[in-house]
Amino acid sequence: MKNRAPLLTTLALSLLLTGCAEAGSAGQALPAAPPGPGSTAAAHAGHHGTDTAVPETSPGGPSAAARMVCGDQPMERLTSILSLDRKPHTVSSWANGTFTCTYHLTEGALVITVQEAPDQARARAYFDAMQALATDASPIEGLANLGFPAYETAAGSAVFQKDNFVLQVNASALPSAVGPDAITRGALAYQLSTTILACWVEHH
Repeated sequence: MKNRAPLLTTLALSLLLTGCAEAGSAGQALPAAPPGPGSTAAAHAGHHGTDTAVPETSPGGPSAAARMVCGDQPMERLTSILSLDRKPHTVSSWANGTFTCTYHLTEGALVITVQEAPDQARARAYFDAMQALATDASPIEGLANLGFPAYETAAGSAVFQKDNFVLQVNASALPSAVGPDAITRGALAYQLSTTILACWVEHH
């Protein structure tokens, strides 16, 4: 990814000036769906249809950091980027160690997932497996990756690994350009990813 300096400046300002609220009023939580064939692959649209091995996780619910992807800060950022007149409806779920938040937009669904692994090493192994299976994946390098392993796909996904989390913002179901500024779905995925990472940095 190139020419990220303005985005990095925005990220730094967000760390200094704003807080990141946990999910609550922004989303409607649903009971975790039972594990099923292809459930992991469904969370990674834009990748090959082969399931990525899910890291072993505890049977408890998602962490506060994972729930943040359905919280106020990503919601406000998305609403601002797309100049929405109201906040989109969201639905969240927890299954197979993955928290999923789906934003229902007029143009299609935007899906954010957080895979929680027991430790950073297994999160990195999961990230590496995802990248190896991804279709048309390109590493996000230099300042643009904010110091974390990251890649993007041509279909419109951005994936980052931080600590024991693997974050994916998947905008592949949206048109190639969205919003009044005709931002690409890949750029939208990247900007939402950095917003979430800013929240995680602030709270850890």
